[in-house]
Amino acid sequence: MPSQAVALGTLLSLVALRLITTSTAEAQLPPSTGGGGAEECIRRCGSVDIPYPFGFGPDHCALSQAYMLTCNDTGNGTFVPFGWKTVQVLDISLERGHIRVMNFISFYCYDATSQGMDYSRWHWDLTNSVYALSNDNKFVVIGCRTLAFIGNVKDMGKKYMTGCAAMCPIDGNQTLTDMSCSGMGCCQAPIPPGLQYYEVFFDDRWNTSAIHGLSPCSYAVLMESSNLTFSETYVTSPEFNTTYGGRAPMVLDWFIPNKNCQVARTDPGYACVSSNSECVDTASGQGYICNCKRGFRGNPYVKGSDGCQDINECDDPVKYGCHGSCANAPGTFKCFCPRGTRGNASAGPCQKESLPKGVRLGIGIFAGIFSCLVVFLAMEVVLHRRSIKRQALHKQSNQYFQQHGGQLLSQMLRVEGNDNAIIFYEREDIVKATANFDKANIIGEGAQGTVYKATLYVDGIATTVAVKRCKEIDENRKTEFLQELVILCRVSHPNIVKLLGCCLQLEAPVLVYEFARNGTLQHLLHGRPRRHPAVSLATRLRIAVESSRALAHLHNPPHQILHGDVKPANILLGDGCVVKVSDFGCSTIDDSTQVVPKGTMGYLDPEFLYDFQLTKLNDVYSFGVLLIELLTGKKPLVKERKNLTAMLHESLGNGTLDELLDTDIVGEGSMRVIHQAVELASRCIAIPGETRPTMQQVAEELWRLSEQVPERAPPPEDLEGRGFMDTVTALSYGYTTGESETTGFYGLESNAALSIEYAR
Repeated sequence: MPSQAVALGTLLSLVALRLITTSTAEAQLPPSTGGGGAEECIRRCGSVDIPYPFGFGPDHCALSQAYMLTCNDTGNGTFVPFGWKTVQVLDISLERGHIRVMNFISFYCYDATSQGMDYSRWHWDLTNSVYALSNDNKFVVIGCRTLAFIGNVKDMGKKYMTGCAAMCPIDGNQTLTDMSCSGMGCCQAPIPPGLQYYEVFFDDRWNTSAIHGLSPCSYAVLMESSNLTFSETYVTSPEFNTTYGGRAPMVLDWFIPNKNCQVARTDPGYACVSSNSECVDTASGQGYICNCKRGFRGNPYVKGSDGCQDINECDDPVKYGCHGSCANAPGTFKCFCPRGTRGNASAGPCQKESLPKGVRLGIGIFAGIFSCLVVFLAMEVVLHRRSIKRQALHKQSNQYFQQHGGQLLSQMLRVEGNDNAIIFYEREDIVKATANFDKANIIGEGAQGTVYKATLYVDGIATTVAVKRCKEIDENRKTEFLQELVILCRVSHPNIVKLLGCCLQLEAPVLVYEFARNGTLQHLLHGRPRRHPAVSLATRLRIAVESSRALAHLHNPPHQILHGDVKPANILLGDGCVVKVSDFGCSTIDDSTQVVPKGTMGYLDPEFLYDFQLTKLNDVYSFGVLLIELLTGKKPLVKERKNLTAMLHESLGNGTLDELLDTDIVGEGSMRVIHQAVELASRCIAIPGETRPTMQQVAEELWRLSEQVPERAPPPEDLEGRGFMDTVTALSYGYTTGESETTGFYGLESNAALSIEYAR
C-alpha cells in the first residue's frame, strides 16, 4: 500500500513537471473574437469560463502552451476543465490573476492490516512556469498527534520550510471546537508569496499508532484559507478527506512571466492589448498581469468588443450608489439631483426644493450682493479705523520727537557737519525689534531704564543690538542731555561700546547700542563655572591694556569725558573677548557743570567722597582697584574681610603679596611682571591723588608689561555658547536684578534723571 501511493505521487509529479516546463514562447495574438473564431475557440468548459489568455483546443486559443488547459468528460456527461492532466480547475480570475484548482490532500494513517503507518505525500513543482502558490492559501494540518511540514527542498538557494502541530486534549478538561483551527485538532501556517515548489512531510515520530482507536489518520494540505471550515469529526473520522474527495481548493497566482510593466510596455509581445487596459506588476515581482482601467470591464488581453468596454453604471444605480439622475461617460458617470430637487445624489436621496429655482436664484443673487456690501463696508470701517489710528500714532510720534529735543539734536549735528553720526530709528523699527518691548527680551533693568536684547534689520541683514528704554525725563536737563549725546557720538574707539542711534518718537527716549555678546569682566572673573579654563595672566593683562586705552581715549581731547564708574561690570566682552568699556555716559564733559555719577562702593576714590568733584584721577583710582581685582581674583568689598585696597597695602607691608594673588596666575612663572603690575596698581590708588599717573601713562606701562607675557592660547571665546549668557546678560549692561553694590550718592540728583549712561 505505501509503495503504490509513492508510485502514484511520483507519476503525477513527472507529468506535471513535463507539462509545466513546456516552452512559454508567445503564440500569435488572437483575433478580436477572443482568441480564435467562435467556431474554433470554445470559451466555456462545463460551468467554468475559460477567458483568454487561457484556452484549450488549437494553439492560438491560448496565449502560449503554458496557459493551455483541457476540457474532459468526467464520465457522467459533465465536462470539467483540467490543467496538468489531473488537476481540476475551478475558476479563473483575470482581475486578480488567480486560478483556483483542486489540490491533493496528503495523509498519514494507521493500517490495521499491516499494523503500521501508511502515507501519501504530495509535492508540486511549478518552477519556470507562469504559476506560483498564492499566499491566499495556508498549510492546514488535521489530526490528534500530528506534526507536518511544507517546504521547498529542491532549490538550495531558496530553501524554505514551515509547519505546525495539531494535538488533542488528553485529560478530558478540554474539547475540540468546531470552526476553530488553532492547534487543538487543527493547525494552520501561512506561506510566503511567489513560492513555486512545495513538498509535504510528516514527522514519523508523531503518529497515530497508539491512538488509532480515537484518531486513525492525520491530514496535511495546502488549501485556500477562506475555504476551510473545521469540524471536530475531521479528527475522529475520514470525513475531511471524503468531504473534499481527497482534494481541497487551492489558489495559484498566474502572470505573464519574466518582465515587469516598464519593460513589457516596450515589448512587441505586450499582452495588455485592449485600448482601455493597464499593466499591473505582481507583488512577487515574477511578472505582470493586465486589468481593465477603472470604469471599464472585459478582457484586457484581447482587442475589439471582447476587450475592456465602458461600464454603464447607470444600468445598475444601486450597485454604484446613485440616488438621482445618472449620466454615463467613458470610464465614469455623473450622478446628480434632477431639476426641482436638491442634495447629493451620490450620498443619499434627493430632496424636493421648497422654492422655485428662479426665486432661489434671485435670493442667492441678493444675498451675495448684500454679503459683498457688508464685507466691503466692514473693510472700509476697519481700514478707516486703522488710518485714524496710524495718523494719531504718527502725530503722537512727532510730538514725542519734538518733546525730547529731536529737532534740536538734528540742528546741533548739522552745525557740526556730522549729520550721519547717529541713526534716528523709527518707532516701528524699535517696536518690531523688541517685539513691542516684550518682557522675554529684557536683559537688564535699573533705576534709569530697561535694556532689551533686540534684532534690527538693516538692508535685510539682521543685527543684534541693545535697546535701552529710559524711564524718566528731566526737562531741566534736556539741553545738557542732547549736548552729551552729540559729544558721545564722536567717540570712536575699538574698546568703547558704540552708541549706534536713538529713537525719540516714543514716550521715553530709546538709545540703541552695540551688543556685546560675551558678558562682562565681572562674570569672567567671578561667575565662571569651575570646569571653565582658568583666565591666564596674558589675557588679564590684555584686558587691562584695552580698558586703560579706552579710558585714556575718553580723557584726552577733543572729548575729555570722565567715566565715573569704572568697575568689572562695566567692562563688556565682545567677540573674541575684546574689551568694550561701557557706562561712561553718566559722567559729564570735563569743562561743564559737574554731575556726580552713581558710583560703586569699593571702586570710589575716597577723595571724591570728600568734595564730590569728579576728575580724571578718580577714574585712575577706580582702574587701580580693577587692576588689583584682575591680579588677585578677589572682589573689592566682602563683608567677612577687609576691603581689597587695605589688604594690598597690608600684604605689601608684611611681604605676603604672593598669598593675595590669584593662584591661577602665580604658577605661570612671570612673578616679576606680576609684581610690577601690582606696583602700578598701588600707584593708581595712591593718596593724595596728585601723585597718581595719568590713564595714558597707565596704558603705556601695561602695554610694556603685556609684551613680556605673550598670550599662549586664544582668549576665552564665545561665553554665550558656554552657557554664560543665561545668567550674566543683565550685568552685561550694568544692571543688577538683586541687591546692588552701587552707591546712592548724587551731587545734583534732580538734574541727573536722564543721562547718557550705557544701560545702567
